[in-house]
Amino acid sequence: MGSFEPQEAAAGRSQPTEGKRRRDLPADASVETKRPAWLKRLALFLVCGFIGLAVSGCATALNAITPSGDYRLVADLAYGPGERRVLDLYLPKTMTPTTPVVVFIHGGSWDTGSKDIYPFVGQSLASAGFIVAIPNYRLYPQTRFPGFVEDGAAAVAAVDRLARAGREGIPAGRHPLFLMGHSAGAEIAGLIATDRRYLAGAGSSVERLAGFIGLSGPYDFLPLTDARYKRIFPEATRAASQPVNFVSGDEPPALLITGADDTTVDPKNTQSLAARLKAAGVPVETTVYPGLGHIDTISSFSTVLPLGDRRIRAEVIRFIRERAG
Repeated sequence: MGSFEPQEAAAGRSQPTEGKRRRDLPADASVETKRPAWLKRLALFLVCGFIGLAVSGCATALNAITPSGDYRLVADLAYGPGERRVLDLYLPKTMTPTTPVVVFIHGGSWDTGSKDIYPFVGQSLASAGFIVAIPNYRLYPQTRFPGFVEDGAAAVAAVDRLARAGREGIPAGRHPLFLMGHSAGAEIAGLIATDRRYLAGAGSSVERLAGFIGLSGPYDFLPLTDARYKRIFPEATRAASQPVNFVSGDEPPALLITGADDTTVDPKNTQSLAARLKAAGVPVETTVYPGLGHIDTISSFSTVLPLGDRRIRAEVIRFIRERAG
């Protein structure tokens, strides 16, 4: 089985921002964003080139130069009680009743991270014409497994209901729904796509998913050796934390991407889930990018700097468009 290796650079990560203004779904007002001009790009490229674009280290600067004209931002919509159960919507300029919706679940080893790190992902996909939702979810020690997966499923179901009902300026319709995650977020998304109980518990179903996109995800990472992860995943629940254990053949089509040089999450995780899906007859595409590490698969979504491999963004956009019909 593939292993999940802990990421050591925890001190460089951005921590979640609590106490922010939140609004319950549905809501009427929207928040427009403005970004600084192009001139900061060279400085950012030099800085990120030296430190290797740790997501929390360079994302703030990357987001500052990411153009905002491609989308309208609706921030801090509540999908449940508590400070962490909020999400941001990135709405493209043009939408129809069939515009695809992508819910992106961020990573951070289940104990750190925030939607506020990923406006560059929202912009990247909204500029391709997709409606994008990026939720926060409860982190350890506020919760343990399966709390963060339950939050992810609640966010997916809430976004689906919002889009179908035509709220926040989205045309009402049966929008194709895609679930995407990076790192720990890919584990959460993978469980939502494979273990039917999560969406059912949120009042939705796996059948609503048109596709699952996993970037550098841990899907088959037992046994645990690090005390940190043993605390997050209580022993009695560990088998239930592995997406590979729930593949039944009823999963949505999947696109699994990883980097061959990933030392944080063993690429064997991707290969293991892909093999299970294929054996069950689920359409699955797998790409292992030579020379790329753990952060590269998500930094590749930058539209302003040549980070990672831009073929990853193109592959994801192609997959969504094809599977959306």
